[in-house]
Amino acid sequence: MSEEKKQETIQEEEIVAEKAEETEVPKDTTGESAGAGENADTAEAAEEKKKATAEEEALNVKYMRLMADFQNFKRRTEKEKSDIYAFANEKIVSELLNVIDNFERALLHGAAGDSFAEGMNMIFKQLQGVLEKAGVKEIEALGLDFDPNFHNAVMTEDSTEYESGKVTEVLQKGYTLNSKVIRPSMVKVAN
Repeated sequence: MSEEKKQETIQEEEIVAEKAEETEVPKDTTGESAGAGENADTAEAAEEKKKATAEEEALNVKYMRLMADFQNFKRRTEKEKSDIYAFANEKIVSELLNVIDNFERALLHGAAGDSFAEGMNMIFKQLQGVLEKAGVKEIEALGLDFDPNFHNAVMTEDSTEYESGKVTEVLQKGYTLNSKVIRPSMVKVAN
């Protein structure tokens, strides 16, 4: 029971006791107080008030727990909803990454002055722009420290150009979608 509730209960009991003293009942001829039954009634009323206060407090605790559960439910559903919005495109983006890889390979073999190659390059840049707007970013790897959270080391090699533990070559680019890795970079690492 909280301090405030205890104080209220004590104050109510004092008020009931004061009222009982103020309403002194005259004695009848037998010498007994005519209000003895009324004192018993006041005691019963005080006891009922205590029970009602205890029930009220129990209901209040239940209400507070229910409100806390509801707040947690709201937070959890909002988080799930935002995750769904953020990662709804993950499957289609991961399939488009293979298309981007093939696009890059084709552009590497195109002639520099060829208008067809220039057109394909423009289409490729447009595709990259659309993916960037959707939250897709390329994982930087070349020359950086190997990080197993972002890189997948498939080979090691001795290198004079890079220190040990640095990425020496990117075999396949990695990408993130809204800061979540959807494909790690496939890399060579220096011994």
